[in-house]
Amino acid sequence: MSFDLSDFLPYQLAVASSRISRAFAERYRAEFGLSIPEWRVLAHLAQSDAVSVREIHARVDMDKSKVSRAAARLEAAGLIEKRENPEDRRLLDMRLTAKGRDLIARIVPIADAYQGELLALIGPHAEGFRSGLQKLYEDK
Repeated sequence: MSFDLSDFLPYQLAVASSRISRAFAERYRAEFGLSIPEWRVLAHLAQSDAVSVREIHARVDMDKSKVSRAAARLEAAGLIEKRENPEDRRLLDMRLTAKGRDLIARIVPIADAYQGELLALIGPHAEGFRSGLQKLYEDK
């Protein structure tokens, strides 16, 4: 039986994802002191009014404990606030504070530039690549 791990698509995707995530993390960690889980929580909160740990866990495929720890650090830094969910009092909703919104506004241009670099690296294949990734992303 012949099996080449380096040609195995799930392996290639996992390695590429990890490398890309770490490279981007170096940019925002250096300037803003954020971890990968903290960035992901902030980014998701920037797209929503209020989100629970459970919802972020489902969206970003990250352990609930990592989301909870990241949220606790962000709350201590004054970047997010937690409130009781009015529909389910067992849940806490998180939302960005004004300080958190200001931070996101500073990070978004860095994220956009990094994405531009990646798309330039992929070149003329970028549209097809993104289309394929979207299909994989949607077909959970």
